[in-house]
Amino acid sequence: MADTRNISEMAVPRLRRGWRLFLFFSSAGLLTGAVSLIFADLLWRTGWSTSRTVLLVLFVILFLLTAIGCMHGVYGFFLRRLGTRRRITGLKPYNNQALAGTSTAIIFPIYNEDSVRVFEGLRATFESLARTGQLERFDFFVLSDSTNPDRWVEEESRWCDLVRDLDALGKIYYRRRLFNEERKSGNVRDFLNTWGKRYRYFICCDADSVMRGETLVDLVKLMEAHPTVGLIQTVPALVNAESLFGRIQQFANRLYAPVFISGLNYWALDFGNYWGHNAIIRTEPFMQFCDLPQLPGRKPFGGQILSHDFVEAALMLRENWTVWLAYDLDGSYEEAPQAMIDNAQRERRWCQGNLQHGLVLFAKGLRGVSRVHLLLGIFGYLASPLWLAFMLVFNWIYSYQQFTGLSDIPVESFNPYLKNWSGTAHAFLVFIICMVVIMLPKLLSLIDLALDWPRRREFGGLLSATAGVVGETIFSTLHAPLLMLWHTRFVITNLAGISVGWTTQKRTADGTDWLYALQRHWGHTLIGGVWGCFIWKLEPSLFWWFTPVLAGMVFSIPLSVLTSRRTLGARAKKLNLFLTPEETRPPLELVSLRSRLKIHDLTDAESTSPRPHAGLAAAVLDPYVNAIHVSLLREKQLNPVYAEQFAKIGAGSDAVRELGEKLLAAGPEKLKHSERMAVMADQRVMVWLHQQAWVRPEEKLAPWWKAMVRDFSQRI
Repeated sequence: MADTRNISEMAVPRLRRGWRLFLFFSSAGLLTGAVSLIFADLLWRTGWSTSRTVLLVLFVILFLLTAIGCMHGVYGFFLRRLGTRRRITGLKPYNNQALAGTSTAIIFPIYNEDSVRVFEGLRATFESLARTGQLERFDFFVLSDSTNPDRWVEEESRWCDLVRDLDALGKIYYRRRLFNEERKSGNVRDFLNTWGKRYRYFICCDADSVMRGETLVDLVKLMEAHPTVGLIQTVPALVNAESLFGRIQQFANRLYAPVFISGLNYWALDFGNYWGHNAIIRTEPFMQFCDLPQLPGRKPFGGQILSHDFVEAALMLRENWTVWLAYDLDGSYEEAPQAMIDNAQRERRWCQGNLQHGLVLFAKGLRGVSRVHLLLGIFGYLASPLWLAFMLVFNWIYSYQQFTGLSDIPVESFNPYLKNWSGTAHAFLVFIICMVVIMLPKLLSLIDLALDWPRRREFGGLLSATAGVVGETIFSTLHAPLLMLWHTRFVITNLAGISVGWTTQKRTADGTDWLYALQRHWGHTLIGGVWGCFIWKLEPSLFWWFTPVLAGMVFSIPLSVLTSRRTLGARAKKLNLFLTPEETRPPLELVSLRSRLKIHDLTDAESTSPRPHAGLAAAVLDPYVNAIHVSLLREKQLNPVYAEQFAKIGAGSDAVRELGEKLLAAGPEKLKHSERMAVMADQRVMVWLHQQAWVRPEEKLAPWWKAMVRDFSQRI
């Protein structure tokens, strides 16, 4: 296979790729150079100094990053309008490609997730795939790393119910790791080491992923048609948002992404990137080349690579396997956090992972394009502290002149067209150029929508979409300063050696509590208030220039609380604001998912809140749940791959049996979390506990067990 890859029709000529890279980044560089000269001229007119040199350097870096984003929008817009975009789905006919002999695993790595959402999303994907008639070519795997005993038991029960409902025995599998080493990447590696050789491809999903059956089949056909492709990444659409914040993010994703991704694909081509989910991967080269190394040094920069996806794509490219963006394939969906604070918590993890790529940048043999992907990811977070530094340096220059009483020594502009301009007009010109560069991609996305009549209807019409862009821009203006402060804190804490924990991503629109928002945003409010007072005292006219930045900080608490509410999200939907195609014309997969989740919500509302450790109680007391749990443990214990892991937790030892006795006599609260997990991982002890809980006299059971036995007896 290695020999045939060199002559594949998928290989993009080096000259063409180099020309595109040069043209794209030269455009951004030329724009940055021209505007930087205008800004340098402004600084020159007011008298040069060391602080102005720092300000200019910061401006050049920040504007270059902004210009690159702008070029993605500009190139993407013209490519979409001219119809000259190069995409994997248009390179070679693949619709008639036979799938005979192929085998694909669809994996869902999860970690303490809402099991109802996970399995209902899997159900929607399974049923959609069944409608294509190609179900026999696919298997589904739920790969659990859950450390919560209640989640563990619930996952097993949900899996068994789903297999029974869909008659999918031997098609949907569930596996929970005993030790969740190396997080998601370790979870995937464990799966591949155990089952990978059975499958030519695997499709990695997130816990919230839903994919259309036709899209899954198309991905496999594309891989079959192009044997040199190692990975194809789809562009997931954000769906199912209910809060105002979630709906704004969802709207922005669906409206702007097509233009931006077209621009990204222009220079990336077959040297694309991997975003960690909703992508198909060729199993053999991934197993051979993408075993991630441990980074040297201590955490947070050393150790395990958190943002593994970028690195895995780079490793595939290094070995001459191509990576493509199938951005024109619909039917790939995901969900996102629905509150500002929840979104920031996810950003915290991504920040550390992307900053780690600073070490990967210098890895031997990586493609230059891969280094560009990594570098852009790093500066996606470094831009915030640089922006903050830019504003602080500007304040320092202004305050130094005010407090020292030194006046500017006007110097004539070296630009002949600006010689007769005042300093204020010159500064306003720089401001207007920056705003145009920032806003142009949004405007082009709106024009692209206006020229696409079917797509325009999916967003509720041009007027509705325009109002949505205005609303999204206002919100983004207020939200950006908060992201700046959050990202700056994340970068500083990483540099200080503070590593991030592994937490479950929250995606539900529960609403942010006022007290919780106060705890999270009081620092933002204080910084905005103090900074605003300082600038007002310094120069009232300057204050109004900083109003957009300061307003987001000062009003961060109500902004965070109100945008997290379902009620405002529903009101915006009634007003046709922030509509997306998946709302105006919902696909069958999402309709099925939403209806089933609604049934679960109604059922949960009628039931009483579960007692603490209810999952453990069910695994011990309920014969059905106990049988599922024990059978899965027994199957795993027979696998020699897990023998060492079972030995580590002491499965089958007298120590675990003693813990089981303590559990019955004293209750679960008297055991440590690790001890409860050890008991639940020992199938012999779980069988013994089930027998003892029902036959042992009540006086020999802890009060907690007595209450749980009575509750369970009443239910049956």
